[in-house]
Amino acid sequence: MMRRSIVKGVGAYLPEKVLTNDDLSQLVETSDEWIKQRTGIERRHIAADGELTCDLSAKAALAAMDNAGVTADDIDLVILATTTPDNTFPATAARVQAKLGVSKGPAFDVQAVCSGFIFALTQADNMIRLGQAKRALVIGAEIYSRILDWQDRSTCVLFGDGAGAIVLEAAEGEGSNTDRGVLATSLGTDGRCYDHLYVDGGVASTQTAGVVKMAGKEVFRQAVSRMCESVEQVLADCDLSKEDLNWLIPHQANIRIINKVGDKLGLDGSKVIVTVQDHANTSAATIPLALTHGVKKGLFKPGDVIALTAMGGGFTWGAALLRW
Repeated sequence: MMRRSIVKGVGAYLPEKVLTNDDLSQLVETSDEWIKQRTGIERRHIAADGELTCDLSAKAALAAMDNAGVTADDIDLVILATTTPDNTFPATAARVQAKLGVSKGPAFDVQAVCSGFIFALTQADNMIRLGQAKRALVIGAEIYSRILDWQDRSTCVLFGDGAGAIVLEAAEGEGSNTDRGVLATSLGTDGRCYDHLYVDGGVASTQTAGVVKMAGKEVFRQAVSRMCESVEQVLADCDLSKEDLNWLIPHQANIRIINKVGDKLGLDGSKVIVTVQDHANTSAATIPLALTHGVKKGLFKPGDVIALTAMGGGFTWGAALLRW
């Protein structure tokens, strides 16, 4: 027998304020047609004044807990993936833990930009496998609207704010690829690409938050290759093939990247979850947002093999394979 971590519940939260492409055309030289053709994005959500990453996180986490049928007393691990913490320290996860009323186990942040949720999921899965936790909250939450240059149309049209969460729960499996739950994860980083996607500020460098800077063509090229490679890796680790995949949930950054990854993996478009049109790139939050979308739509059936994959600044990348 092998200890596995299964997805017990999912949840999401998007701020009330919506910024459409037409709204953006009033701020910067762009248009609805230009943005949709190049990115697939139609709208993004913007956090309200005074609304913090911990607030988005807690709302998504509560939704996931409700979906899972668990309470704060059942949670013994909180991991938050975010690039936009409330404060330099303590970890925003600590504030989320307190807001939820969770009183046991560790709570900490993971920073791997758009790959953050995969990194956080991997950490939670490993801790559950080792018996260090029984039930974990894994959250991805971002407020990118506060680290954007709203005069730079190459970046400001791409991002939005939001949060998604899952409850992972320990369960016994046979140790085969037919088990329910997380079957394999794979992570990577190439620090040589640090300056291709970064924020030009920080505590030690400028003592400011800074704004997003991106070399778009290089990000596109690397995103497609790294995401495909990582999915192929977790499939190989489980002695499964692309034909065994029922669903792909890629990082929701750009419709062209999403389509290219699906094509390279040989997946029909109907098996690729796409939500970027509704919330833009919410960095670490996109995968749990898309996963929650799939659950609400009733798309996944027991036994389905689902691949999650992302690439982000660093460059970081990763994938997780799970059986529903």
